[in-house]
Amino acid sequence: MPPRHLADLDLAGRQSAVAGLGEPAFRAKQISAHYFGRLVRDAEAMTDLPARSRARLTDDLLPTLLTPVREQACDDGATRKTLWKLHDGALVESVLMGYPDRVTACVSSQAGCGMACPFCATGQAGLTRNLSVAEIVDQVVSLAGDAASGKVTGAPPRLSRVVFMGMGEPLANYPRLVAAVRRLTNPSPEGLGLSQRHITVSTVGLVPAMRRLTAEDLAVTLALSLHAPDDDLRDELVPVNQRWKVAEVLAAAFDHAARTGRRVSIEYALIRDVNDQPWRADLLGRLLRGKLAHVNLIPLNPTPGSKWDASPKPVEREFVRRLRAAGVATTVRDTRGREIDGACGQLAATEVAAVQGVPAADAEVGQ
Repeated sequence: MPPRHLADLDLAGRQSAVAGLGEPAFRAKQISAHYFGRLVRDAEAMTDLPARSRARLTDDLLPTLLTPVREQACDDGATRKTLWKLHDGALVESVLMGYPDRVTACVSSQAGCGMACPFCATGQAGLTRNLSVAEIVDQVVSLAGDAASGKVTGAPPRLSRVVFMGMGEPLANYPRLVAAVRRLTNPSPEGLGLSQRHITVSTVGLVPAMRRLTAEDLAVTLALSLHAPDDDLRDELVPVNQRWKVAEVLAAAFDHAARTGRRVSIEYALIRDVNDQPWRADLLGRLLRGKLAHVNLIPLNPTPGSKWDASPKPVEREFVRRLRAAGVATTVRDTRGREIDGACGQLAATEVAAVQGVPAADAEVGQ
């Protein structure tokens, strides 16, 4: 695991760590306020700390966890993607997306993913390891700093939302995921001070962890990567469905929505001639009718060498029409970042291919 970082600890833990360095406990609040409140890591900028203490405190509590390998922008600067290298060489990705009324960070919870969904570049690469609490949080704080510096065009200069839809299955890294959510939502200097209601946690359907999250009483939105309404197809597209079937997964999602009052987001990647048939739209509509749920249709982000492709626009429109006719709120996700390997895992796959001398088309598998 990476070196200990301020974000791995609650405030009491930081106070204990500071005391262990021979500093007064209140220094923990000072350095926390710099990191979470001012988005500052540079010791020289922490002028309220004694000069003799700055380097010692930052070296011990703010070690470098993420080193940018590639940074790309598109959508006239409104979308920015970063590929990070961790202390052990593992690669993770995060994306910053600006809109006129908000800025959203999409972050990773694992390096790689063990869920093995065949149309997903990250899933096909396999799991390297779980991220630490601080490695998760540091992505968000870094992106919040980018937003504050005006790097995202046409958007407010403050990060307001975080979605755990980057690399990995968040609920497979459960304890660190929940601790990270608490760091992000606790007020400064304890944390970043985001609203719980502006945090979205995605899952392929790990039912015990979904129910555990519901019991946490965190008002986060749950996003369920469903991708098929029937067990036969979902067994293939989302292999964890072989353990927890559609009915059980949806029941856990609906219970979370009922407990939090937050409608569950049903993520559905439309794949040409695979899951985009009208009868599947009708079945999905029947499963969701009258429930606190919203369907987020995702046009598949095709990659070179992949057998999977996005559904044609007329097919997509008919799928939307049928869901809405069933009374199910439905939107089509904004296709951000296609020209910068926007789908999760693609930028990391390209980097690995470049290092290994493998053509990128052979390395990139899917969305």
